[in-house]
Amino acid sequence: MPHLESGILRGEIRCKILKGHSDAVTSCHFCFDDANIISSSCDGTVKLWLPAMYPGKAQKLRLITASYDKTLKAWDTETGKVLWSVEQDGLLTSCDVSHDGKYVVSGSDIENAICLVDAANAKPVAYIREHHTSTVRRCRFDPHNQRIATVSSDMSVKFWDIVAQSTTITVEKAHTNAISDCCFSLDGHYLCTAGWDEVLKLWDVRTGEFRSHGPMVLEQGHIGIVGCCIFSKDASLLVSGGFDKTVVVWDLTQAYKKISLKGHEHWVTDATISSNKKLIVTSSKDCTLRLWDIENANDIPLVIQAIRARGSKVAKCEECEKPFLIFQEKEEKVETRCVFCRLKAHKSVLPVPPSLPADL
Repeated sequence: MPHLESGILRGEIRCKILKGHSDAVTSCHFCFDDANIISSSCDGTVKLWLPAMYPGKAQKLRLITASYDKTLKAWDTETGKVLWSVEQDGLLTSCDVSHDGKYVVSGSDIENAICLVDAANAKPVAYIREHHTSTVRRCRFDPHNQRIATVSSDMSVKFWDIVAQSTTITVEKAHTNAISDCCFSLDGHYLCTAGWDEVLKLWDVRTGEFRSHGPMVLEQGHIGIVGCCIFSKDASLLVSGGFDKTVVVWDLTQAYKKISLKGHEHWVTDATISSNKKLIVTSSKDCTLRLWDIENANDIPLVIQAIRARGSKVAKCEECEKPFLIFQEKEEKVETRCVFCRLKAHKSVLPVPPSLPADL
């Protein structure tokens, strides 16, 4: 059975260490209404976790895995049996399931291709050769199941339309180095990309404003490669993990680094956040997962000081009418629109985030 070890992060962030893999843990996801966790590893196993600190009950579920053994497999988590298996020519670097459960997409290092199959029977739907000019590092379905976003070592972002079966958007040189990961906000309005150039970028993909104004850049969060990114359900938070062994929680209402979580002993390979924004799970090359309880993060003195230093208060966006935090020094500079609405109008200049002590 996997071993769970408790720990406390300085600053009163509760952390539980999940041990059970014998090699690098490559991915992690919440499942069953966030009560359980699924992880995959270079040790060739997939594990279902029922953390004692947050007990849950496993349910019947189909699980899709992509592997360097060149196979894409569907599993019954109740019995552990393989439902179907598809063998491809190259190493599979990524996979994703459409939100309606109908399709599975995978990325391959050979021919820099993506492959779309029917999730029910693994019947091939499309195979797009040379979709990129270098390795496809991540492929994601948009929340409306209409297109697939892919990022690559060739520094580009592409959108492939499922109905038209063609590439509809290509952003060349989206980063200045390879792109590690991408994720959609739940409403499909924004795509976040994480790069080897140490930054994350937010792209307005619903209105296409990025074509004229470019993306919003989140920087000064990691030292070195940013390896993974994930939006919270309401897109108010973004979680990223880096080769610097840290996990950063970004407040997207004003696009600044809220807190940095330290504890992993090797680079952070993946991250996921619960629907209620209270829990974060991260996986690492150090062979462990960590379950972070950030429910009381706003009560930590260092976070309070950082917020107060920026003079924050809650306002209502005049455009979308959603609440957001505003930070001001002079009354005449008060913002009346949230960061997402401002993204539609012009290219934003990010404020310099407050420095956080190294021991946080």
